[in-house]
Amino acid sequence: MNKIRPYILMVVLVVIFIIEFFLSLSIGSVHLGIKHIYNTLYNGIFSNVPIIAPSQGPFHDIVWLLRLPRILLAAIAGAGLAVGGAVMQAIVKNPLADPYVLGISSGASLGAVAAIFLGFGASFGANFIGICSFIGAFGISLLVLIISQIGKKSDSIKLLLTGMALNMACAAIASFIIYFANDKEGMQTIVFWLMGSFSGAQWNELHIIIPIVFLGIMFFWTQHRILDMMLLGDKTAVTLGINLRKYRQLYLLISAFIIGFIVYACGMIGFVGLIVPHVIRIFIGTCHRYLIPLAAITGAILLVMADVLCRIIINDTEIPVGIIVSLIGAPGFVYLIVKKSYSFGGEE
Repeated sequence: MNKIRPYILMVVLVVIFIIEFFLSLSIGSVHLGIKHIYNTLYNGIFSNVPIIAPSQGPFHDIVWLLRLPRILLAAIAGAGLAVGGAVMQAIVKNPLADPYVLGISSGASLGAVAAIFLGFGASFGANFIGICSFIGAFGISLLVLIISQIGKKSDSIKLLLTGMALNMACAAIASFIIYFANDKEGMQTIVFWLMGSFSGAQWNELHIIIPIVFLGIMFFWTQHRILDMMLLGDKTAVTLGINLRKYRQLYLLISAFIIGFIVYACGMIGFVGLIVPHVIRIFIGTCHRYLIPLAAITGAILLVMADVLCRIIINDTEIPVGIIVSLIGAPGFVYLIVKKSYSFGGEE
């Protein structure tokens, strides 16, 4: 298929995101008109009163305290997961890789299970589940790096195999804890958490998460040449005087750090990091100079849309966002595979 100019695609996606942003603010159990949204945003931005201050009216509370934090968290999580997926696919040179491929998901799950069923990290406060999941995700990533260094030098295959081994080990331990816990309330909590939710979005967390994820995306954008080189393989890179091993380790740690914060804020949300990079490659090719920003905006669009759907499909009930993402993404991914001529690396 003919490729689309990246700049045109970026403009189209930005316009879609802006439209989606205002629609997301208006849709919910209480419908808000554009005029109400505009006035509420304007008053919140230019007022001397802090936006989290109480008694500023129902429109202010709905927009500033409920919907806007959710939208921003969904957008930054989608952007981070999509870019993390693109980076991981380059690191391990595998089209089936996603941000959780090297054991990050199982490490996060084990941390959450230990927090919910064993009470680990209760001293961290109300967000102890997210904090423990972050520790588990980042800790497993460090362990993958350490183990992959044993014996011969680490490469993409060794990283992938090490991650798979630790993934199975952590999953087994988490399953063992759940099996013997006999805690129905804990089971409901862990199931909902493992499927992801933006209901806990808070401004004090967004002040930390948004800069971290944004700076991580910008960093990977500056590394587009190295990421392109990773798709060519280590042997080709060596002939050009580039040692990919140190870059691979650095990128893995930064990706794990970003994904850990996303998991901390909204739980586990799969499929975004797998499908979004593939969809973008179909339209613009494999150059990471364009793939990184386009994947970021597309991931943001996908999760904001999924968050709206999970709030409105069933009245007075919120469906875990991970279910919506899978229902949207899986059929679309199958369609793209069947209808488009595409292979990993962007060749037709």
